[in-house]
Amino acid sequence: MADIKLFNIKGSVQELQSGTVNLEKELQTVIERNMKTFFEITFLASEYSTTNGGRMDSLGIDENFCPVIFEYKRDVKENVINQGLFYLDWLLDHKDSFKLLVLEKVGSKVAEQIDWSMPRVICIANDFTKYDESAIKQMNRNITLIRYRKFEGDLLMFEQVNENVIRISSENADANKKRKSNDKTFEQQYESVPDKIKNLYDDVRNYILALGDDITETKLKLYTAFKKMKNIICAELSPSKITLYLKLPVDSISYETGFSRDASNVGHWGTGDVELTIKESADFQKAKSLIERAYSEN
Repeated sequence: MADIKLFNIKGSVQELQSGTVNLEKELQTVIERNMKTFFEITFLASEYSTTNGGRMDSLGIDENFCPVIFEYKRDVKENVINQGLFYLDWLLDHKDSFKLLVLEKVGSKVAEQIDWSMPRVICIANDFTKYDESAIKQMNRNITLIRYRKFEGDLLMFEQVNENVIRISSENADANKKRKSNDKTFEQQYESVPDKIKNLYDDVRNYILALGDDITETKLKLYTAFKKMKNIICAELSPSKITLYLKLPVDSISYETGFSRDASNVGHWGTGDVELTIKESADFQKAKSLIERAYSEN
């Protein structure tokens, strides 16, 4: 693990000592109680039993309505990645069970929006080996490795080590059969727009990804999300424009008619309540400062 040091600089500078927590209970409990704050994931169940005799450590649904399995590495020799993949395969074969759980915990509105194109596993540990990091690159599944560190003074740090982003095909995932027939997938949107919009989107996409190596691109059913541990920007396409939704406080923006607006009370796919409309390069230039804010403030 990278040698991360944390200092208290009030008065005389003091280094805060780091350590681990009891993974059996303490860390899992803290994450389950604060999953929304940490990862923008709604907690659904702890120690969720499967029909094959196993138990998922924690189960949730993320801001894109995708199922998320949490597994905690309690021992350096424990193969938590394979364990998470085992449970993910089970979940893909038991979608009705997951939907019933979502109905019970958060209601029908969320249950009807479950997106099976990007289910994922988050593995949390005090450290991972180089073999762990290499292994997930070879796997055709969505896996995120997150290291934690606990510092004195009740400070908890998470570091995203690696993320493998694989979209499961709609044929295999049986994704979103109940979407309206006129809702084009993001891939269909991209293929159908004029070259001008396609090229402009490529410029926007490349600009966002170049902001930092901690950004990943998640192509969902109806939109694309650019994220760190949480979404920071979501994008939709239409024949005449690119629409971005930025995760910024809506009261921190000076809005411009035709370019930006508060979308907190406007129905839209994806997350983020500051909407930007990009029709040409000049709009993209105006959007850059807000895109950079979304990156730096999340």
